[in-house]
Amino acid sequence: MSGVQDSLEIKFRLIDGSDIGPKSFPVAASVASLKESILSQWPKEKNNAPRTVKDLKIISGGKILENNKTVGECRSPLCDVPGGVTTMHVVVSQPPQQKEMKVKSDPKQQKCVCVIL
Repeated sequence: MSGVQDSLEIKFRLIDGSDIGPKSFPVAASVASLKESILSQWPKEKNNAPRTVKDLKIISGGKILENNKTVGECRSPLCDVPGGVTTMHVVVSQPPQQKEMKVKSDPKQQKCVCVIL
């Protein structure tokens, strides 16, 4: 029974409904280490693969988990089933380069230039 308290069985639900896991993680593991595990196990055939840990967000119990928190700190009593598997949702953020390009290109397209002679 103490093994259940020392680790948590987690599966990660991707946006398309497919899963990574389940895999056992110690309650002392950081959210950042969960993200690293997701990156290493990301299905190769998926088009929207994240490049870094910063591209991922993990949601559990309706809350976005912070990288510096541990699995134990993020556990939700509502989602915690003794001996069961906890499902956490994974969201891939849009790469910052694409966001910057959109912001930079929009103002240029909407500018009006007037010349007074």
